[in-house]
Amino acid sequence: MSSDNARLKELGDFLRARRAELTPQAVGLPSAPSARRVPGLRREEVARLAAISTDYYRRLEQGRIRASGPVLDELARALRLTDDQRTYLFELAGKPSGRPRVRSARAISPQLRRLLDQLPEGPALVLGSGMDILAWNGLAAALITDFARIPEHQRNYVRMVFTDPAMRVLYPDWEDVARKAVTNLHMDAARHPDDPRLAGLVRELSTRDADFRTWWHGQHVESKGQGTKRFHHPVVGDLTLDWDTLICDTAPDQFVIVLTAEPGTPSHDALRILASWAAVHLPTTSPSANSDGEGPLAAPRPL
Repeated sequence: MSSDNARLKELGDFLRARRAELTPQAVGLPSAPSARRVPGLRREEVARLAAISTDYYRRLEQGRIRASGPVLDELARALRLTDDQRTYLFELAGKPSGRPRVRSARAISPQLRRLLDQLPEGPALVLGSGMDILAWNGLAAALITDFARIPEHQRNYVRMVFTDPAMRVLYPDWEDVARKAVTNLHMDAARHPDDPRLAGLVRELSTRDADFRTWWHGQHVESKGQGTKRFHHPVVGDLTLDWDTLICDTAPDQFVIVLTAEPGTPSHDALRILASWAAVHLPTTSPSANSDGEGPLAAPRPL
């Protein structure tokens, strides 16, 4: 199957999944008195809401035709898509989303490396396209894992979440973390449909993990932003940390995840203890983004 045909099929799957989540009442349609044969909205109901023919909509779901920008707008409105879902829909259709497409960069700037090193009490990571781990500071290595010991071509956050058993212990809410990782990966896959690394990652995880395969086909999408994560750490115990995303204007495919704790809380105290522990047990230098444990940004964690 060609790349274009695969994207049309993905668009059809996405439309079908979204209409299955809606009810006639949710979109202002009368509920039929007889039992419905399908979950969610029928095709003809979506077509009516989007002011297109049922046959046209059916062919869209079957991946047989392309939709114009105005039709995509109407479908996004009819299906009550979120901003993230609407962006994903347009990217699957190959329509402009208002942002220029840029080549994914894996090298990070010296300024960004310096920022990571100057966050002594905040674990921080730089992630790239497909959630590849490009750089990290020493406290991130102490909190999560020894990234430097992972071969660079396998250094990917989603792969770690699904294939490293330690992640299921580290994250008490592992399922929620894993689901969010899949939704973020969906967004990247739509932005970079011809990225062989990303396509290979999806194939690998679909083969290796049933949960990933199920959630990937669920077609849920979500952009990176902010939130809270719970950790169960083998040295300092339980922590609840807030995370925020910083976007790099000079490298739009790179973003920084910074984890912090409210001062005076047990989690803040635990981070300070972890930083002291790392200063004793880890090298004083921190690992470099594109190295395999050599250079100014590497930090093994013997946990």
